[in-house]
Amino acid sequence: MEQDIACRLREIRSEAKLTQLQFGQVLGVSQDTVSLWEKGKSLPATEYVVRICRQFGVSADFLLGLKDF
Repeated sequence: MEQDIACRLREIRSEAKLTQLQFGQVLGVSQDTVSLWEKGKSLPATEYVVRICRQFGVSADFLLGLKDF
């Protein structure tokens, strides 16, 4: 599951044409945190899942790898 989320985060960030630093700034986290998420070494807390979904117009089901849309 961590890898699903990591891949989806990378995809969302890439589609938004943001660097890890810029993505982190939008969410209020560091570039290092974004890097750890994208490597699957840590998971975003619930509050960040909500922020990502709202900010980038994706569903939590998509982000968590439960659905492909």
